[in-house]
Amino acid sequence: MAGCDTGRVTTLLDLRAEIAAHPSNAWATRQGWQPLVVGSARSRVLLIGQAPGRRAQASGIPWDDPSGVRLRSWLGVTDAEFYDTERFAIVPMDFYYPGKAPASGDLPPRRDVAPLWHPRILDVLTGVRLTVLVGSYAQRHYLGRRRARTLTETVRRAPEYLPLFPVVHPSPLTLGWQMRNDWFDAETIPMLRALVAEAIGGGGATAASVTAPESGDG
Repeated sequence: MAGCDTGRVTTLLDLRAEIAAHPSNAWATRQGWQPLVVGSARSRVLLIGQAPGRRAQASGIPWDDPSGVRLRSWLGVTDAEFYDTERFAIVPMDFYYPGKAPASGDLPPRRDVAPLWHPRILDVLTGVRLTVLVGSYAQRHYLGRRRARTLTETVRRAPEYLPLFPVVHPSPLTLGWQMRNDWFDAETIPMLRALVAEAIGGGGATAASVTAPESGDG
């Protein structure tokens, strides 16, 4: 995306600075928080989750928590591979930890973040071959009315959505779900690992760059 005055190509570093400076994020910037979005034009796999957890926000490292350990296992990659921006871009639905929910878990990502920033970020991520939609918030935004009736059905039909690949959130809260749905371990994870290996290995592309959602949050 061209810069306003010089024609210089906008980078993700530029966008991170814009995000941090945006008035809607002043509350986070005052706390010294950085927006947790990483990647490059060479990233091959795009991970779109919900929002950073408290531990990840504190360390400044996306998916730096038990959920991240579980996600890397599902993807079949090492920590070094996961944090290599020539392999992976990490773009959550909200770039900051949203706080603790009253009952359990964290608050949802702010609804206005992805529509405002994701199209510009995706313009930078020109090398993406596969996009993994981690959890219901990303799936609602990017699949819209194409989603199945339930999250479980949507995840089970993952191959139908390529180059988008929906999975459940790897939070410990979904361990019970994974045990009840043994097809996820038997079928979905091996398929995901094969797609990831192909995408980051430089083989024939099975997926193209993701674009803005066709049907929004419907």
